[in-house]
Amino acid sequence: MANRKSTRITTLTDALSARRVLHLKEAAALLGVSEMTVRRDVADNPGLFGYLGGHIVPAADIESDVPYELARAADSHAVAKREACVHAARYIRPDETIFIDCGTTLEYLVDLIPENYSITAVCYSLNVADRLTRKPNVRIVMLGGVYHPSSASFAGDSGLETLDRIGINVAFLSAAGIDQQRGATCVHFHEVPIKQKVIALARENYLVVDRSKIGKLKPAFFAPTGAFRAVITEDGETAVA
Repeated sequence: MANRKSTRITTLTDALSARRVLHLKEAAALLGVSEMTVRRDVADNPGLFGYLGGHIVPAADIESDVPYELARAADSHAVAKREACVHAARYIRPDETIFIDCGTTLEYLVDLIPENYSITAVCYSLNVADRLTRKPNVRIVMLGGVYHPSSASFAGDSGLETLDRIGINVAFLSAAGIDQQRGATCVHFHEVPIKQKVIALARENYLVVDRSKIGKLKPAFFAPTGAFRAVITEDGETAVA
């Protein structure tokens, strides 16, 4: 019994070293045990793990001045985020190239890609890339650059240069705020050049947000609402009022 627990702790530590954040359900599946067992393992090892918003993160991230933002956001409005992605998924078509933005909303869009669709998916965040690896017919293009733990994403000149060589049919963008006058904004300035370049290159752009983001204004502006073919929320295509 103790030996099995030690093996679980080692496996969980290795997984977090690679991914930085792991949903409770994913951890249970990885370890082949119940979610309750995972909770107990986390509680018994406070020096190694922390539990944050339904996610397991390294203890150091909990203890830092700014806790791991991706984990904190992941369970916020989860049902609404998934519903928004259900509406957006109808714009995923076989044999095309799509761009999937960073953040926690568009994780759900990846899960909705039909298994028989052969597509190319461009991304720049670890949480999105991780989910894409589970799709057998998806070819992944991961944009490089400097890693930013706050959003589990990469940004830099190398990623922007890669975009110049890719033809994007449909881009799915995320935002932390969308205001009728100011447009779409996010929290992290390093995301702005990537979002703006994708919007300029893609044939179709869709902004996918839950309604809690409507009316909010965050510090990093990246596009007016007119840059998108549609703003998609849990209610479907939505006018920004």
